[in-house]
Amino acid sequence: MLASAIKTGLGIGRDAALALIYPQACAVCRASVESHDDLPACAACWSETRLIRELAICSRCGAPLLSSEIISQCQLCSSLTFTAARAVGLYEGALRAAVLDLKRKPYLGTRLRDLLLELARVEPLHRATCIVPVPLHRQRERERGFNQAAIIARAIARRTGWPVREEALIRVVHTQVHRTLMDERARRESVAGAFAVAKRRLIEGENVLLVDDVFTTGATVSACAQALLEAGARAVFILTIARVVRAEAEAGGIR
Repeated sequence: MLASAIKTGLGIGRDAALALIYPQACAVCRASVESHDDLPACAACWSETRLIRELAICSRCGAPLLSSEIISQCQLCSSLTFTAARAVGLYEGALRAAVLDLKRKPYLGTRLRDLLLELARVEPLHRATCIVPVPLHRQRERERGFNQAAIIARAIARRTGWPVREEALIRVVHTQVHRTLMDERARRESVAGAFAVAKRRLIEGENVLLVDDVFTTGATVSACAQALLEAGARAVFILTIARVVRAEAEAGGIR
């Protein structure tokens, strides 16, 4: 109880310092961020960002479904090789700001860490036995200085106790950065054969939680999942911060 009171007091002091001494503007609306836990966005922008837990989704790939749909799967993910995928929310507002911020510096705000942990602990992701971050090619990781997926993996591992297998999966092809307007086929072709399992013993028989920052078409995580499954993983579950809603999905009755 005393430790909790001390922690609360420290948090209040930190937030006061943030507001008065080191004020930071919300990355979305430019208003002042009142709580350090909410960085890089303000509480209002977080409340306006749509979270997946508030939506009807495909039970396999996690894509949002129309509320009127009675099916549980979107039928657009049949070619993807992972077991199941989930994202905290849509790639908008506070979550989009958090993804972009994570590409610049290796930091996850408390609110985002808690949302990721909450998702990791529920069906079906709670079946995971180890965590593997989607790897960057060595050249790109040197340029950035860190792998943002590894930052997510370590944050989840600290709270769940699941081991992180950063050395299990490697990127063997330095592909171009995916452009926003690349379609699903182009993305899939760009990552074909791009990933390989370096240490099979680390993932054989494991239920792998594969983590990344954004799920767009699923091409990258599907290519990773295929390599992991072929190397002996029992299942591969996907966890990302955000999910991009595809134009193809809207045409198929998904938004």
